[in-house]
Amino acid sequence: MPHNTSLIALLCIGFVMAFVLGLLAQRLKLSPLVGYLLAGVIAGPFTPGFVADQTLAPQLAEVGVILLMFGVGLHFSLRDLLDVKGVAIPGSLAQIGFTAPIGGVFGYLLGMPVLGAAVFGLALSVASTVVVMRALEDRRLLDAQRGRIAIGWLVVQDLAMVLALVLLPALANSSDTGHALGVAALAKTLGWTLLKVAAFVLSMLVVGRRVIPRALEYVAGLGSRELFTLCVLAIALGVAFGAAYLFDVSFALGAFFAGMLLNESELSHQAANDSLPLRDAFAVLFFVSVGMLFNPMILVDHPLLVLATLAIILLCNALVAATVVRLLRLPMLTALTLAACMAQIGEFSFILAGLGLWQKVLPQQGHDLILAGALLSIIANPFLFHWLDGWQRRNAPETLDTPAEVPLSNVPEDTSGHTLVVGFGRVGRDLARLLRDRSVPLVVIESDPDRVQQARDSGFLTVRGNAVLPAVLAAARAEAAHLVVLAMPQALEAGAILEHLKAANPTISVLARAHSEAEVKHLLERGADAAVLAERELAYSLRDMVMATPPYRPPRQTA
Repeated sequence: MPHNTSLIALLCIGFVMAFVLGLLAQRLKLSPLVGYLLAGVIAGPFTPGFVADQTLAPQLAEVGVILLMFGVGLHFSLRDLLDVKGVAIPGSLAQIGFTAPIGGVFGYLLGMPVLGAAVFGLALSVASTVVVMRALEDRRLLDAQRGRIAIGWLVVQDLAMVLALVLLPALANSSDTGHALGVAALAKTLGWTLLKVAAFVLSMLVVGRRVIPRALEYVAGLGSRELFTLCVLAIALGVAFGAAYLFDVSFALGAFFAGMLLNESELSHQAANDSLPLRDAFAVLFFVSVGMLFNPMILVDHPLLVLATLAIILLCNALVAATVVRLLRLPMLTALTLAACMAQIGEFSFILAGLGLWQKVLPQQGHDLILAGALLSIIANPFLFHWLDGWQRRNAPETLDTPAEVPLSNVPEDTSGHTLVVGFGRVGRDLARLLRDRSVPLVVIESDPDRVQQARDSGFLTVRGNAVLPAVLAAARAEAAHLVVLAMPQALEAGAILEHLKAANPTISVLARAHSEAEVKHLLERGADAAVLAERELAYSLRDMVMATPPYRPPRQTA
């Protein structure tokens, strides 16, 4: 293969294999992350066959890190954290404070330098947000007390990892790997690093808070979707690069702050939606590139070390989570749920391990053990939740949580004859208000937490979750509903929801929105009773307005 096609080969092979293996993992009820990582293993230098360019993959992975951190900042909610701060903050810090030293001691006994052992232990102590959110959403626990605690717990871990990513390069540069750090040199390096971070944060709060949202609003006012999407990406990548170039802090921190500042804008939802496809694509490449660095032979050569690493991830994290929750006198079900959530590691562990490997403080064996532990723990996580589901069914009469544990999205069991509005964006929000003005009983289904809160603040019964999940439809009493309006703009997702709706209630009437004739056809084929083509309805409305104004308005009849 010609050398000038290495980037094309990496993108093509990476995406194709990630799709195939991610789909297979999904069919096996595993996280798609497992498939993406295995795709990287296949494309890496440690397995026969195609080997992707080892110099391009880390750079694409860095872009993936930037966009991942930008997404974390976009969805960062201080309100959610403050609601559960009494459990999430001490619990998360206790988990890191317990598991990281145990993992660090284990790494040191394996011959890792002190800083490398610290990186190794820290990587074993932070859970994957992607895996936890998926598990909570599948069980409609995002609004339960235990779900909100888990989300707040993850937010604290994410912030701790952002700090670690900032400090690690400084620590690595100030140390001679394998020797103790001088106290004065360490204090000077950390002080200088924190000063630069403070300068960056101050500049973002003083200048960025004013400039970034206004720039986004200005571009949105131009009416060009392409320019708006480009503006979002320019902010994410530009701030990340500026943070690294001007303040010598990590790309990750710059992207995280860019997302946080955009989160304050009223256009944050549109920014998140427009950047989501590219974030997802580069996130997949990030996981593929991580897999490329993994030598699967460690599973054969050092199985006991892998099992010990996995034991630290599963047992230490789960034990601390359950113990802290019980010490705070919360129900056993909450404790077991938090234990299952935290008994795995994921994307932040990969980022930290990759940075440690690049800074030459973490040996290849430590990196491979982290990846092996992550793969096995992510594979094991669905089985832990399956056990938890069975435990809850057997012990439900004795272990039901307090009323605060019951999701606020529960709809009264006697609800019937109502209208379901799926999606509380601009269209869904206006439609819901119009229906309420006409005294139409309705229930809203929405997956975005901020929009869920907006719907509840407006007085609507709201179920938080993805309407494609039968459990979410059941919570919204879809089997007893009279009508469903699919107000979301994604026609493919709406088509999947239609199939589940018709399975739950074959006689239900369904209205949907579309943006093309092909989407109208797709929705009608899936069972929609009508599909509204937005642009056509806009043309009809404008025609009626034109005909109602002079000189087209018919003259008044006189007696």
